[in-house]
Amino acid sequence: MLSYRHAFHAGNHGDVLKHLVLANTIDYLLRKETPVLYIDTHAGAGRYQLNNAMAKKTEEASKGIGSLAFSRLPESADIYQQALAGYLKQRQYPGSPLLAADLLRRQDRLALYELHPKDQTALQRLFGKDKRVQVESADGFAGLKARLPAKNSRALVLMDPSYEMKSDYQQVANSIQEGYKRMPSAVFLVWYPVVERHRINKLINDLKASKVRDLWQFELGVEADTEEYGMTASGMLVINPPWVLPEQLRTLLPAIQQQLAPDSGHSCVEQLVPE
Repeated sequence: MLSYRHAFHAGNHGDVLKHLVLANTIDYLLRKETPVLYIDTHAGAGRYQLNNAMAKKTEEASKGIGSLAFSRLPESADIYQQALAGYLKQRQYPGSPLLAADLLRRQDRLALYELHPKDQTALQRLFGKDKRVQVESADGFAGLKARLPAKNSRALVLMDPSYEMKSDYQQVANSIQEGYKRMPSAVFLVWYPVVERHRINKLINDLKASKVRDLWQFELGVEADTEEYGMTASGMLVINPPWVLPEQLRTLLPAIQQQLAPDSGHSCVEQLVPE
């Protein structure tokens, strides 16, 4: 199913959480010289306009990144802010692959997967001259299996499918377990939307019942859970996070929640499975 276009949602509260976690994770990994292989299983177009028809149709960015006052956030938000600054001045928002490419070094590599033909073309155009980047018009779930274990590198995996197909939830659980089995030292970042809470609970339970260790949940909510259909929150399931990340998010997420949804939001930082 290829109907999902992230251009409608770029810069929303889900992106704020996802990219804050991604930026701070990369910042920590760069403390060591060993190369990093970044794998993005559902990369999207890479860069989005915040003033085009798609963005204006939903106005989600204005309720997300557009409502953040970085001057009132802890300094652990600085990496994310600095990575965004130039794009926001041009009314643009960088997707995960562009954010990662900007932060990563010459010796690091990026493997990007995208099936939507228009987004894949945009991704190829964006990274056509970057020799660190390989763009694949292929299934990211299958691609992850082929990429791990990473040779002579550490690995950072971001998995954030659209979840438009209900089978995506099970595919995420299966793919993460397979990737972990192949490279248990890799850092895995899994983004999820809270549209139907029971699906998230099942995804978490599947991972908790597996051999995965050091599993954390980071969640940012802008509305209370409801029986109605609609995204009220989003979260990240992270395996092998940098040791500093949970403490950073314990102060960051409540501060962000107070700015985006002071009356109805929530935040969560919890270790689900120990090391």
